[in-house]
Amino acid sequence: MSISMSMCRLIRQPLISNVPCSGKKLNVRQIQKENVVLVMGATGTGKSKLSIDLSTYFPSEIINSDKIQIYEGLDIVTNKITKEEQRGVPHHLLGTHNPNIEFTSNDFREKSTSAIDSITNREHLPIVVGGSNSYLEALVDDDDYKFRSRYNFCCLWVDVSMPVLHSYVEQRVDQMLNNGMVNELRPFYNPNGDYSKGIRKAIGVPEFDEYFRMENLVDDESRKLLVEKAVSEMKMNTWKLARKQLRKIHWLKNVKRWEIHRLDATPVFKKSGKEADEAWKKIVAEPSAMILAHFLYNSSNTATNVVSSNLRVPISSQNVLAAATC
Repeated sequence: MSISMSMCRLIRQPLISNVPCSGKKLNVRQIQKENVVLVMGATGTGKSKLSIDLSTYFPSEIINSDKIQIYEGLDIVTNKITKEEQRGVPHHLLGTHNPNIEFTSNDFREKSTSAIDSITNREHLPIVVGGSNSYLEALVDDDDYKFRSRYNFCCLWVDVSMPVLHSYVEQRVDQMLNNGMVNELRPFYNPNGDYSKGIRKAIGVPEFDEYFRMENLVDDESRKLLVEKAVSEMKMNTWKLARKQLRKIHWLKNVKRWEIHRLDATPVFKKSGKEADEAWKKIVAEPSAMILAHFLYNSSNTATNVVSSNLRVPISSQNVLAAATC
């Protein structure tokens, strides 16, 4: 099924500015907003997976907004998306910064805005994805209203019921342990116990402090107990993080009145293998693509065509000259 190029052109709302009423016809360049997608959700809900899925429909580049995945290192502990999982989609702000230097919300706003401009100049769609909602808030609701004056944005929220997510998060921590998490953590152990800056704030680093202090002073059984204690604390703190992230999303939606589209992925996490993949496509990936296509092209028919034909739609933009008459 084909889609005309006129339908494939991104729809952008003009930014209206006051024009002096001089009685003359003025030719003014109409400033058009670029489009940005935000993918949010608690840890472990599949945000990165969704961002890659969306790139199969729309030429996209991804900007990481996870405040720990920003840093170099701890790929297992921070659950960074692998090169294989990225499937060739360009990623920005992912494992790019010094793990010992704090990367603030202001830093994120500056770097992500620069990345968005670079991506839109290539006529690709910027998808900002991550669990650090404070970063997203700093980007969108900046003090000088710059973001909202320049960009339209669409928020997609991947949600999973807390009991189901709790079980999944615990399994994920166990898998991290099996994948070599302890050896990955060892170089980040700080004898001074300072885990307040940079990547050392990551869940897993402070929890294993006692283990690394004691591992050469105790027997094998004691070391095993110390690992079990650290893993238990990791699970508890990851669960606390998920609840905190969820509260922040509700606050952005209900108090700050962000328009956020919720995708309930709970049924996916109750399945496994091929059944889980099919459920994800049906109740998360395809509905998200529909929402996004309607946001970009302002057309229900186009949105349906994009999803039903699994067509990767080109992204293009043009500035328009407009005449203003007082």
